[in-house]
Amino acid sequence: MLSVRSIAEDILAREGGYVDDPDDPGGPTNFGVTIHTMRALGLDLDGDGDVDAADVKLISRAQAVAIFITHYFERPGIGRLPAALQPSVFDMYVNAGANAVRILQRLLREMDHDLAIDGVIGPLTTRAAHRAMTQAPDHLVDAYGIARRNYYYRLADRRPASRKYARRRDGGKGGWITRAEAFIAPRWHLSEEAHRARVASWG
Repeated sequence: MLSVRSIAEDILAREGGYVDDPDDPGGPTNFGVTIHTMRALGLDLDGDGDVDAADVKLISRAQAVAIFITHYFERPGIGRLPAALQPSVFDMYVNAGANAVRILQRLLREMDHDLAIDGVIGPLTTRAAHRAMTQAPDHLVDAYGIARRNYYYRLADRRPASRKYARRRDGGKGGWITRAEAFIAPRWHLSEEAHRARVASWG
């Protein structure tokens, strides 16, 4: 089983370096850490009295890993989930915040577990996740990864500016989809044909 730090370092590798994409609601981002997160943490790295894009550019890989572990793993309580689920939920929490937990909660409700969809890993969600892992030990991680993939497609359905993250310029799978499928067994990956059919309505 990978350590939390190893998982965080893998996430950092997927996130890459500094970007400031006007279509990304996260704004300026470096190593997966957004300007919004840095402002919430008061990370004025250049000491000029505010937190802006210049500070985002200054964040180090080590600082990013520390933020991931503290604010996207420990604080939301991802460690309370079954160990096999933790890498995918952790990765999704860095990418989409509490929506990572809501995706899991919706999946658990589809499996007839009674819990609220509130984005919080409380006692009910924790117990339901462990029961679901016992019920479907060979399927729950894939089911969560597929639910992640579907979330990305639906988000792009609703928000045309985000479609470039789900579909490359050549029509192939974009970064969102390949990121979700990194946590899904190969037999459940969409074929290129299936992917292109899924996004055909985007024009």
